[in-house]
Amino acid sequence: MDEETARALGIDTSVTHPARRYNYLLGGTDNFAADRESGDMILKVFPEARVSALENRAFLVRAVQYLAAEAGIDQFLDIGTGLPTADNTHEIAQRINPASRVVYVDNDPLIAHHAKALLTSTPEGRTHYLEADLRDPAGILEHPEVREVLDLGRPVGLVLLAVLHFIEGDAQATAIVRQLLDALPSGSHLVVTHVTLDASAPEVRAASDAMQASGKLDAWPRTREQFERFFDGLELVPPGIVLLSDWRPAPGVERPPTPAIGGYAAVGRKP
Repeated sequence: MDEETARALGIDTSVTHPARRYNYLLGGTDNFAADRESGDMILKVFPEARVSALENRAFLVRAVQYLAAEAGIDQFLDIGTGLPTADNTHEIAQRINPASRVVYVDNDPLIAHHAKALLTSTPEGRTHYLEADLRDPAGILEHPEVREVLDLGRPVGLVLLAVLHFIEGDAQATAIVRQLLDALPSGSHLVVTHVTLDASAPEVRAASDAMQASGKLDAWPRTREQFERFFDGLELVPPGIVLLSDWRPAPGVERPPTPAIGGYAAVGRKP
């Protein structure tokens, strides 16, 4: 979609959006000049951002495969889904269990436009897109379209990939996760990835702080200790909290060097 068409749909193309910037980092074409400019700015400071974006997507495939094939999860709430691309959550899950149901949630009108055409489902399952914001968990959980597609009385796979780092403040981010989990029954699983600077050089951390102070960076990296709090009270699925590329890597797949990965990943089960 070009910028003129997007503007005709009421999309402000002059302001970068995380989902469109992520699409740019993944090598996609559903992004605009503001998104590419922001992405290039981030790459100058965090050259590992593109590798991390690719590893984040690869982790999604492995995590959903685990939930659908081993944990028996057949319904998913994917918040902060981003623009549809290859191997979306419903495609991964429905290859294993065609009856799987998935609700995607994001707050970018461009995603809504693409979702109508691309997020199709198997006849046995259901796929639905809801335009809403992670900052309003109650609005998501209580939305009639979510309740119509998902049975929140049965275990759900809650997927929060590369989205919680857009929530400033540990207390707010943790409270959002807790409110979502509290509404889900025992046996539900939480899947999270998050940007970190734990392995970054001091000058990179300083540059990150400077970009945040100037409003040029809209993500808040967290440490391993801060990341662990999202899983308080949950049973971590082995191997626990690791870098993106280290969570159940596929045999024979060459993994990037650790310094090239700037994100943590984990899956936890609600007892």
